[in-house]
Amino acid sequence: MDNSKRTVVVTGFGPFGEHTVNASWVAVQELKKLGLSSEVDLHVYEVPVEYQKVQSLVPSLWKQYHPLLVVHVGVSGMATTVTLEKCGRNHGYKGLDNSSFCPDSQCCVVGGPDCINSIIDMESVCKRVNASGLGVAVSVSKDAGRYLCDFTYYTSLYLSHGRSAFIHVPPLGKPYSKEDLGRALQAIIQEMLELLDQAEEKIHCQQHFH
Repeated sequence: MDNSKRTVVVTGFGPFGEHTVNASWVAVQELKKLGLSSEVDLHVYEVPVEYQKVQSLVPSLWKQYHPLLVVHVGVSGMATTVTLEKCGRNHGYKGLDNSSFCPDSQCCVVGGPDCINSIIDMESVCKRVNASGLGVAVSVSKDAGRYLCDFTYYTSLYLSHGRSAFIHVPPLGKPYSKEDLGRALQAIIQEMLELLDQAEEKIHCQQHFH
């Protein structure tokens, strides 16, 4: 692997309920076609809508790739914009997954904090992408929905000390095409990487002056 490249992992979800084709995985596959940049090593994965699969897959992605950033993408039947989630929540998981399972504890990490925020400033990413004339509306949310999306996000945030992001997309055609969603993911993740770079530079500068 080329060590000068930065590694980014992006996941989408498999089918569940009425979402026989999950817009999140379709959008992630579009992103893979587009790529992020020649300096970024992009890996994409489809995540089954099952709590126990998430509990094994998410840690394995962090361990295998040591990525700079992991971005999880999910579909929301209520969304009409591409939505950036600020935080993941630990408690309140009562909905059954594709294998009719739900954690007994109804939480992600027993003893973990109630809520973990991403280190990425989602408001800033949202403003920048909306100002770029992409033609896809982006918004910010503080509630990822207490189902597999939220569960996956919290698990990733917990493992990475906040170096994760979650993006909700609307169902295909409501109103955006798969190409629109792919371009939106590309623009959003590029902005996230830009912000992470700026944060790293600040830390280096501070270390330099102490």
